[in-house]
Amino acid sequence: MPWLPKQRVIVPIDFSDHSGEGARVARQLVADGGALHVVHVLPTLHAGDPGVVWGEVDDSRRQESVRAEMRKRLGEHIEGATLHVLFGSPGARIADLAQEIGADLVVVPSHGRTGLRRLALGSVAEKLVRLCPCPVLVLRR
Repeated sequence: MPWLPKQRVIVPIDFSDHSGEGARVARQLVADGGALHVVHVLPTLHAGDPGVVWGEVDDSRRQESVRAEMRKRLGEHIEGATLHVLFGSPGARIADLAQEIGADLVVVPSHGRTGLRRLALGSVAEKLVRLCPCPVLVLRR
């Protein structure tokens, strides 16, 4: 029986080592895999990018590749989950998804960056805490 079962839980995946831990914890918080929403946010392609110009890369191919990689890396942790592949700014797009589906919780692993690295790269976890319409559980290393 999950602790404080949730109806809809979002877990962002960036394919780092910490992503698997986030998916594992999120799966424990839902009664079944169908309540889990796994999301990865890709950068938007620009018209001048070589793959776009040559017609070798498009958004649908990128989405399917990411979904396949999610299934391969996270396996049983995401069985039955809804897989989302979005485009744009991760913090804003994940917060938008939380609003759209009426999420009860977002579980996000933190990379634990500090100082200049955090300033230069920004913090998706911090943006989620500020932008999400629901509680955000940040898993520290």
